[in-house]
Amino acid sequence: MKKENKLSSDKVFEIANCVFLLILVIIVAYPLYYVLVASISDPYEVYAGKNFLLPSKVTFEGYARVFKEKSIAMGYVNSIYYTVLGTLVSVALIITTGYCVSKKTLPFRKAIMIFYVITMYFGGGLIPTYLVVSKTGLLNSVWSLILPGGVAVYNVIVARTYFESSIPEELYEAASIDGSGNMGTFFKIALPLAKPILAVMVIFTMVAYWNDWFTSLIYMSDKAKYPLQLALRQILIQSQATATMIGNMDGGYAQANRITELIKFASIVVGAVPMLIAYPFVQKYFEKGFMAGAVKG
Repeated sequence: MKKENKLSSDKVFEIANCVFLLILVIIVAYPLYYVLVASISDPYEVYAGKNFLLPSKVTFEGYARVFKEKSIAMGYVNSIYYTVLGTLVSVALIITTGYCVSKKTLPFRKAIMIFYVITMYFGGGLIPTYLVVSKTGLLNSVWSLILPGGVAVYNVIVARTYFESSIPEELYEAASIDGSGNMGTFFKIALPLAKPILAVMVIFTMVAYWNDWFTSLIYMSDKAKYPLQLALRQILIQSQATATMIGNMDGGYAQANRITELIKFASIVVGAVPMLIAYPFVQKYFEKGFMAGAVKG
């Protein structure tokens, strides 16, 4: 009888767990689905709530307007370039820094970590940072987007914890006995075993660089160098200004606003799709690396 009760309670728990996870998936996934559906639906139908599950009065006018702009193709190229280069530089800095501060033999190890942590909460501000970038000759260059924020301290802490908790110290000792130096130990032992945390750092950094438009807005003056997110922002602002101007001139605000709404939803999809495509390729490492690198008390 007790065994049957236990099986019954386990079954209830599994069903409740599945229902809870299904609700959670719907809460997370539906906004993405809604934006996709809204991007190919007539805005008037969206306002009326007629596209709750399926598109209503399907139109691809928003995508046509977005891709008609030459800045979109250039923005894609720029964003891919900035994201790939920024991810390579940042992940290299984060992994090497995390490995170094994970070594208990590092002089002033605690002081270095305290210094890093302080920078998480206190910064110079926008104007001093701009002056530093300007005086170093980085304005309007790709390095102005990469170097100022190249090392994310939180990611360094996660990487450090991974190296401390997931790679046995005995491996390092064995390598030292065999005559391996610090560089050899890092490249032959630590780095091959750090694939899960590398995947986590790659996806974190890649998403951050792909979505970053504000840094480009501050440091980039050449429109030909705008990343995709900033190019989409300029198109949206231009369409809103046009809608306002048309509305003031001949009362055609409703139609112009309809185009603006189409462009807005299409821009969200155009900007998000590349990351949604890239994520599954590193997803299998994501949970393992993040949990292994989690900060432990």
